Amino acid sequence: MKTRAMRVRAWQGLAVVTACLSVWGGPIAAAGSPGGEPADPYLWLEQQDSPEVMQWVHGQDEKTLAVLEQDPHFAAFDHAALEIAEAHDRIPEPQFLHGRIYNFWQDAEHVRGIWRYADPASYATGSPHWTTALDLDALAKSENANWVWQSADCEQSHERRCLIGLSDGGEDAVTEREFDLDKSAFVTGGFALPHGKQHVDWEAPDTLLVAREWNPGELTASGYPYIIKRLRRGQSLDQATEVFRGSADDAGGVRALVETDAEGHRAVLIVRELTTFEQEFHLVTGGGLARLALPKKAEVEALAKNQLIVSLAEDWSAGGRNFKQGSLLAVDLDAARRHPEALSAKIVYEPNARESFVAAGVTRDGLLVATLENVQGRISLYRRGRDGSWSHGPIDLPENSSLTLVDTDRHGHSAFVGVTGFLQPTSLWRIDTVAASFAKIKELPAQFDASKLAVQQLEATSSDGMRIPYFLIAPKLLAMDGSNPTIVWAYGGFQVSLTPRYLATIGKLWLERGGSFVVANIRGGGEFGPAWHEAGLKTHRQIIYDDFAAVARDLLARKITSPRRLGIQGGSNGGLLMGVEFTQHPELWNAVDIQVPLLDMLRFESIDAGTSWVGEYGSVSNPQERAFLASISPYANLKRGVQYPRPFVWTTTKDDRVGPQHARKFAARLAEYGIPYLFFEEVEGGHAAGANLREKARMNALEMTYFTMQLQGP
Repeated sequence: MKTRAMRVRAWQGLAVVTACLSVWGGPIAAAGSPGGEPADPYLWLEQQDSPEVMQWVHGQDEKTLAVLEQDPHFAAFDHAALEIAEAHDRIPEPQFLHGRIYNFWQDAEHVRGIWRYADPASYATGSPHWTTALDLDALAKSENANWVWQSADCEQSHERRCLIGLSDGGEDAVTEREFDLDKSAFVTGGFALPHGKQHVDWEAPDTLLVAREWNPGELTASGYPYIIKRLRRGQSLDQATEVFRGSADDAGGVRALVETDAEGHRAVLIVRELTTFEQEFHLVTGGGLARLALPKKAEVEALAKNQLIVSLAEDWSAGGRNFKQGSLLAVDLDAARRHPEALSAKIVYEPNARESFVAAGVTRDGLLVATLENVQGRISLYRRGRDGSWSHGPIDLPENSSLTLVDTDRHGHSAFVGVTGFLQPTSLWRIDTVAASFAKIKELPAQFDASKLAVQQLEATSSDGMRIPYFLIAPKLLAMDGSNPTIVWAYGGFQVSLTPRYLATIGKLWLERGGSFVVANIRGGGEFGPAWHEAGLKTHRQIIYDDFAAVARDLLARKITSPRRLGIQGGSNGGLLMGVEFTQHPELWNAVDIQVPLLDMLRFESIDAGTSWVGEYGSVSNPQERAFLASISPYANLKRGVQYPRPFVWTTTKDDRVGPQHARKFAARLAEYGIPYLFFEEVEGGHAAGANLREKARMNALEMTYFTMQLQGP
C-alpha cells in the first residue's frame, strides 16, 4: 500500500494545451474591491460553466486551435505524442494488494482504463499475465457516465475490500464504491458514498471513517469537509455517528489516517489540517480521542514495528532531545497511547545541508527511506534493533538517477523502485528487504534518440547570493552563441522537489529536433529540505521569482540561448510563477506556457480551494500580505503598451482545485489591452489536464507546436 506521503510527493509533470482571442462582455455586473482597486469587469468569467461562459470558452478554443492545429508541425507532434502515451511497452506501475500486483492501465483500446492484477511471480518476469478486475470504459458506457479513475483505497488488515474513487470528468470530488477483490466486482449493498470532496479510510473491515459534507454548507471556505463520522456496514449516511469536528475556519479540513504493520499493530488517526502546513494528530483509542503532542509541521508517514514513522518540517524538542527539521523519527505507538501528551522519539534519519527526505515505505522486516542528495536520488534500508535504535545501509541502485519509491509490501519482503534520468529510460527494480538485494524487472525502450544529448547540473546566483542549481539537457555540441531554442521548467512551491525524469515526449518533440530543456530547482521546492521551501513563503515569495530569473540570466550569460530563443513553462503554482515572470520580465523570453494557473492573487481565496493555500501565499485580509500579493499578482500587473511575448494560457473546466477562472480572466485582460495571446480550455480532465491519454497527448502536441512557432521560427 502506498503511503500518503509517497502519493503526495511523487512529481508528475503536467500535460499541456492552448488558444487565441477577443473578449465579449458577460451577464454579471462588476463589483468594486475592498482594497480600492478598480472594479473587475471579468467577474462573470468566474462562473464555472454557465452557458454564457462556455460560449466564450468555445469561441476562444476555436481561435486557438485554428492557429495551432493548422501549423505544419502539429499533426506529426500529435501522432508522436499519442504513440508514446499509448505504447504497450510502458511500465505498468505496481500496487501491492491482496497477495497480487494491481495496476491501472490506459491505452488505445482502454481509453478510460482498466484496473487489473497479476501474480507477483508473473509480474517479476517483466511480461505479466493480467486479469481485468474493473473495466472503466464498460462501466462508463453501461451507466452513461463520464467516469475518470481517481483511487483505490483498500482495507489494510485483510485487503479483500477496497473503496474505488470515481470522478466525473476528472474533478477532485469523487463517488466512492466498495469493491470485492476476490470477486472482482462491486459489492451489492456495500458501502457507497455519493459525489463530493471527501476523505475516507477503513477503521475496520465493516467500519469507515468518513469526512464529507454531511449537511449543506458543512465545508471549510476552501471546500473541504471538517466533520468525520463513523459509518458502519448497513447504515445509511444519516445514521453515521460523529467522531470528530474541526472548524469551518480550518484550511484543509479533516481526514482519517489508518496505518497497519505486518505484526497486526494498527494506528487510527484523525488529522486536522489547521493551515496549509500545520496540522493536529488525534489518536483514536477505545476510550475516545487523544491528541498527540506532535509538532504542527509534521507528517505521519507509516507504521513500522509498532512505531509511528514521523517526518518533521520544523525543529522539535521531545523526551529531553532536540530534533531538527527534515528529520525522520520513530515514536512508539504503545507509549503514545499511554502518554499522548508526553511523547519521546528516536532518530531514524537526519539530513545534512544538501539532503532532504522524500518518502518512506514499510515491508515486513524493513523501512525503506528515499532521500535526495544534491537533487540526486538515494534509497536506504533501515532496521530497528532490540534497543529501539535504527541502523541502515544504502541500496546500491544506479548513480546519478532519480529514484522513486513506487510501492512496498507491508505483509511481505518486496518493494518496487523506479529508476530514471532525463536521458535514461525509466526502469523498475524489485528490492528484497531480507537479503537487501535488488534486480531490474523491466526497462522502457528508448523513446527518442539521446545519442547527441548530454545533461549538466549548473548553478546560477540569485539576487541574495544563493546558489540555485539547475539541470541543462542539450546537444553535446552546443553552440555557445545564444542561438539555441531553450525551454525552462520550474514549480517553486509547496516543498515539491523537481528531480530528473525521463523526458519521453519532450525528448521526441523538442530535444531530438535540436532544442534544449532546463529544470530549475528554485526555492519554494523541497530539494534541500523544509528551509529551502520556507525561504519563499508569503511576503518572502519574490525570492522564488528572483531565483527563476537568475537561472534565465545565467543561461543568457553563458550564451546558451537568447531572449529570442528562450521559453518558459510551469503549471498550477508553477503557472503563477509563469504569470509573474511574464509580467516582471517580459524582455527575457519569447514564449511563456502558463498551465492550469493561479493568476488573480487578490481573489485566489475566493476561487475553489484557494483558502487552503494561505499558508503558502498569505491572505488579502492581512494588509501587509495583501500589498505584496497586489505587487506580484499577474492579473493585476498587466500593463498597456508593454511589449510582451505571446503567451499560451490553458486550463480545464473541470478543475475544481485551482479553477479555470484565473486563466479565463487573464486572457480577457490580455485581449482588452490588445496583447496577442493563445488561450485554450479543455472541458474535462480536472487539475491533471486531461481525462485520458488522448487528451493529454493532444495537449502536449499543442504545447510543443506553440514553442516551435515561438522559438524555432525565423
